[in-house]
Amino acid sequence: MELFGSSNWLYIILIGLVVGIVARLLKPGRDRMGIILTIVLGIAGALFAGWVGRMVGWYGQGQAAGFIASTLGAIVLLVIVGALRKRR
Repeated sequence: MELFGSSNWLYIILIGLVVGIVARLLKPGRDRMGIILTIVLGIAGALFAGWVGRMVGWYGQGQAAGFIASTLGAIVLLVIVGALRKRR
C-alpha cells in the first residue's frame, strides 16, 4: 500500500500525525482524541481524499493524495464524526 507517496510505515505514521494535527487545528470546535486517533484521522483523511480524487478523476490509480487534499479529507471526516455524535 502506498500512502502519502511512500510505503514506509514510520513515514506514513509521522505524516498522518501532522495531517491529523493540522486538520484538528483548522476545524473549529473541540475534538477529544489522543495521539493514536489523531494519526488514524490523518491516515483516514489521506485515504478518503485519494478515493474521492480517483472518483472525480483528479488522481490516477495508485497515485497518492497530496498534503492539502489529505488535510481537507481529514477535516471532512471530523465534520462527519461530529455530526454523528450530535445525533446521539
